[in-house]
Amino acid sequence: MPAYACRSLNAYGERKMNVLDYGQSFLAGKAAWNSVRFWVESRTRLIDDATGRLEDYYQCASCKSEDTFAEKDLFYADNYDFVPIFGPEFGVVFRRCAYLNDNYRSCVKAAELWEGQAYHLVERPDARLLETTAAIREATAGWQPLVARTEIWHEESRLRAVIEYPIKTINIHHERDLYQVDTGPLALPDLAVRHEPAVEGFSLAFVAFNAPQFADFVIEEPTRVKRDGQEPYTVYHYSRRLSLAARNTVYALPA
Repeated sequence: MPAYACRSLNAYGERKMNVLDYGQSFLAGKAAWNSVRFWVESRTRLIDDATGRLEDYYQCASCKSEDTFAEKDLFYADNYDFVPIFGPEFGVVFRRCAYLNDNYRSCVKAAELWEGQAYHLVERPDARLLETTAAIREATAGWQPLVARTEIWHEESRLRAVIEYPIKTINIHHERDLYQVDTGPLALPDLAVRHEPAVEGFSLAFVAFNAPQFADFVIEEPTRVKRDGQEPYTVYHYSRRLSLAARNTVYALPA
């Protein structure tokens, strides 16, 4: 059941947010010269409680820099990781080289990225909320696809975000009845500042949680590295740790 946006509203006037099936959700460029297709890896819903504005941003899977449609030598020699995030008006592209590159972050209008995007987002209204640790353990042992949501907020800015992502890695301790999610990358917004455009405040991060009420993030940023006998240097790395109050929920997708 592909859909771009669900028009039903909840009690707060927000569009209903059905869980995505991340194994079947994609974005594609509209350009005839390169109708590139990206696998959607996470969705971040940004909610402005002061104005009621709501925007969805889709972070896509990483690829490597390439000479597209060349006859040979398809990967660039000075290669970098390429991660795009697409929003309703603006997008951001992260290019991570082996060194600290100036063009790491590029914010552009979404319409200028491959002449705009076509969305194929498969929603799963049949996703089952796992309300106990035992239910999470059972769904994990039963090989069911799992999707998590982490809601964060900032009281002073009155901004909220719901970050949704497939759980790629989960740890289970059966004897102690414990679980721990560790997944990424995903699009983490800075809610303390009202960025214009909003994508200026997005960072790539990994998330971990083992309880409903908090989430820990490790964020990619310039990181100073020094090894014995070497001059210090700086690279982009997941190094900045951040712990936030949050509301975490886990869903299982029926087969």
